[in-house]
Amino acid sequence: MDEVKVLGPGESMLALVGETVEFQCHLSPYQDAEHMEIRWFRTQVSNVVYLYQKQQGLSDPQMPEFRNRTIFEANDIIDGSVTLHILSVTPSDEGQYGCRFLSHDFSGEAMWELEVAGLGSDPLISLEGFNEGGIRLRCSSSGWYPKPKVQWRDHQGHCLPPESEAIIQNAQGLFSLNTSVTVQGGAHSNVSCSVQNPLLAQKKEFVLRIAGRTSPWKKAFLGTLAALPLSLAVLTILALQYFYKKRKTDCTVGLEKVRRPGWRCNQKGRLGRQLDKGFPESHTPAIGHEWRAAQQYAVDVTLDPTTAHLSLEISDDLKSVSSRPGAPSLVVHGPQRFSEQTCVLSRERFCSGRHYWEVHVGRRSRWFLGACLESVERSGSVRLSPAAGYWVMGLWNSCEYFVLDPQRVALTLRVPPRRMGILLDYEAGKLSFFNASDGSHIFTFTDTFSGALCAYFRPRAHDGSEHPDPLTICSLPVRGPHVLEEDDNDNWLQPYEPFDTAWAGDEALS
Repeated sequence: MDEVKVLGPGESMLALVGETVEFQCHLSPYQDAEHMEIRWFRTQVSNVVYLYQKQQGLSDPQMPEFRNRTIFEANDIIDGSVTLHILSVTPSDEGQYGCRFLSHDFSGEAMWELEVAGLGSDPLISLEGFNEGGIRLRCSSSGWYPKPKVQWRDHQGHCLPPESEAIIQNAQGLFSLNTSVTVQGGAHSNVSCSVQNPLLAQKKEFVLRIAGRTSPWKKAFLGTLAALPLSLAVLTILALQYFYKKRKTDCTVGLEKVRRPGWRCNQKGRLGRQLDKGFPESHTPAIGHEWRAAQQYAVDVTLDPTTAHLSLEISDDLKSVSSRPGAPSLVVHGPQRFSEQTCVLSRERFCSGRHYWEVHVGRRSRWFLGACLESVERSGSVRLSPAAGYWVMGLWNSCEYFVLDPQRVALTLRVPPRRMGILLDYEAGKLSFFNASDGSHIFTFTDTFSGALCAYFRPRAHDGSEHPDPLTICSLPVRGPHVLEEDDNDNWLQPYEPFDTAWAGDEALS
């Protein structure tokens, strides 16, 4: 009999302040856990986040800070898979968590780290007064976590040193900021105040246009600032009324408007269902139904060392790949199969069926993941596009997610993934990417595959970031071979509409 393991969400997860995070744990191989004790804990098993025991949830030993904030989901408990939802995430929830399965003949646990981030309010610039021919401006924003970075810039993009800057953390752990600067009035010049979240690699910016230095300009400037809050308030009320009416009738799944019995919309208009009668509708967690459907096609994927670039290091279990410290990223001699691409392929070859795997990317700042044809050209400068036999998604410098389809298409992700899910549907000609950190669908390639495909991994050379995590293939419970039914409904695999941000003439990515 195979050794039973407990598998958790991965090494780390990222959640946004105020939202719901899912802690999914399961046994591998699959087995019934209905009569087991299942405990979610923080740091150590005595710090109980939630306890399932004797076919009912017991909250007595639960830590006070998690009471009335957890929802237990046991729909797949007979397969050894359970999920705990924690509502209204706060900065204080950050830290190490684990789940433990216990029975008379088995005990096992999995551990992971939860990171929390808050994207604060839009910065607001206000007029403080006039000072020696200049204008003193103040910028304020709140609701950030961790501590944000704030920057003033002039119309040429040059940094402006602040006169004052105060960043304060409140009782809930969120940061607010207040900073001021004095600028000289210039014709048609702009001043911007930007606030950046260092963990999300996202920022919010307010740009103020200064028209001139004369007295009429001052009057116009003051009038604009006075009218701005009222205009924003009116637009906000109109937008909220519109979205509230839409929310009452329809939910959105991908781009598809749906109505489903027993399911309802949460406050963000996402499809959800009431998991516990003790919680109001507004707390119903969003269900990553596409991602969950993909997971049933999990397969065991391993790396093929014979296809690895010489600058890459493959772990003994053939599950992790990283760049060797100080190793060159260009090799042009010897029997090496790849002269420039620092990549490695899977040992598995896929010629039919559906196959799903997950890769832990951690906080690595650069990577490429996806699939490519086994017979594709992998030497020289190759553009990683479907036309060349590559279907990949990439991250560049921690903040720019994109695909080449065939031009470069930027992807906007709500939560930066610490773990990526990839689903190949060979007969349908689809390769889908999922953010396994929040269960959301990111992008789907649709094409016609003309040969065997391999999983593609490219960690990129280490760029000096603080987190040179390896790319690690995650362990998933494998149910066995899957047979495609003729009447299978794969509407959920339809891709999202591409974003408007696209760049033509993009150079080949080496």
